[in-house]
Amino acid sequence: MLRDLIDLVLPADCPCGGPGPFCPACRAALAAAPRPAAPTPSPPGLPPCLAFGPYDGPLQQLLLAYKERGRRDLAAPLGDRLAAGVAGLLANGPAVLVPVPSTAAAIRARRGDHMERLARRAVGALRRDGRRATLLRALVARPRPDSAHLSAAERAAAARDAFRVRPGRTGPLRAGLAVVLVDDVLTTGSTLAAVANQLRSVDIPVCGAVVIAATRRRSSSDNRVSGPESPTLVGS
Repeated sequence: MLRDLIDLVLPADCPCGGPGPFCPACRAALAAAPRPAAPTPSPPGLPPCLAFGPYDGPLQQLLLAYKERGRRDLAAPLGDRLAAGVAGLLANGPAVLVPVPSTAAAIRARRGDHMERLARRAVGALRRDGRRATLLRALVARPRPDSAHLSAAERAAAARDAFRVRPGRTGPLRAGLAVVLVDDVLTTGSTLAAVANQLRSVDIPVCGAVVIAATRRRSSSDNRVSGPESPTLVGS
């Protein structure tokens, strides 16, 4: 709490090390138009997805600062961009935003559900633009292993049983509203596919998903991520 109060009074450095709480270079990176992103191969059930850029450089620094280093002030620009992605995905009409939930352990470690916070901001931004928008916490996350070092097949297996639908929370979705999943990063697509499939199992269709960034495909000589386990931005 003390760190949050200090951030409100004293301007923090930009996550990239530049000036301000949010430097012009990082602001420009986040302001890019959303584009279709898809992993190769795409897991069964993955809805169409939009991302604002690759998960490296400014976008990676912004997300890591927000998620892992307590920079809650970044929820405003990140949430506003999710709203822009939802508006780009849906030509018009009302939307229901379903954030991909965090596990209880992650919520405790980060002092809150980082995606629910962004989704609430996005709903507010959409409403300010005159669109009907609703946040629905339709799912709960079960404990699962850290996926950072898992292969695509291992991620898919872990994701299949990682979520369950909250009883009694899906009634508003049955009114024909457009359901959009929101998450921070698209990697193999296993998480978004698992969430979408859980909703479909209770007769709730998902029209698409919006993320801040998508991991870039790497060559086999790169030591980080290689081959078809990473998504690409279409047209990049």
